[in-house]
Amino acid sequence: MPDITYTAPAGPLPGYLAVPAGNGPWPGVVVVQDGFGMTVDLRRIADRFAAHGYLALAPALYQRGFKAGCVVRTFRSFFTGSGPAVDDLVAARDYLAADDQCTGKVGSAGFCLGGGFCLLLAPRGIFDATAPNYGLLPKELTALRQSCPMVASYGAGDRQLAGAAARLEAVLAEGGVPHDVKEYPGAGHGFMNDWGTPRPLRIVERVARLSYCEPQAEDAWRRILAFFGEHLA
Repeated sequence: MPDITYTAPAGPLPGYLAVPAGNGPWPGVVVVQDGFGMTVDLRRIADRFAAHGYLALAPALYQRGFKAGCVVRTFRSFFTGSGPAVDDLVAARDYLAADDQCTGKVGSAGFCLGGGFCLLLAPRGIFDATAPNYGLLPKELTALRQSCPMVASYGAGDRQLAGAAARLEAVLAEGGVPHDVKEYPGAGHGFMNDWGTPRPLRIVERVARLSYCEPQAEDAWRRILAFFGEHLA
């Protein structure tokens, strides 16, 4: 599938666009990277959305200029709630919505850092539905009472985000937001990401509980596709 460049306030940004087979239009999904950036895994995730009938765009948030500076700016955007990375994600949504191949309905799906961005943007009226996966909860948690419909997944063994699923469930319920939040026993942080980690580093993955967990990941995918089928179709 093709790499593209799209227009954003800070300048053109590369992205990976996965297009479904057949004739559109299709709903769109902005696929938001984890902390590792534009990986083979991220492209594979975009391809999977495309295989299920979604025009999927994964922005390469670390590829405008010197990479270390891009990483710092991206994390700063997340923690401040504004800046180039936020603008890049909004521009990605606008790119899809304006594409003749898109129905105009656009969701977001993110992992780790990307899940945090999905949560950050969920109350802003930008996306029609969102799927944050093990995303850090925003400081202004009550803002999520105004969230778009949300399907979220967490691992019960995630030491970084203990209790996050229950807190998220509670605030979405308070706001009457359509939602599906699930915490998976036996899974840790990053359980949906199959990074293909080199063998010498796999022990680090296990200690940090970052390992890919196929049964839990597949169930999360089932829920995401069903939820998006309801809210983006």
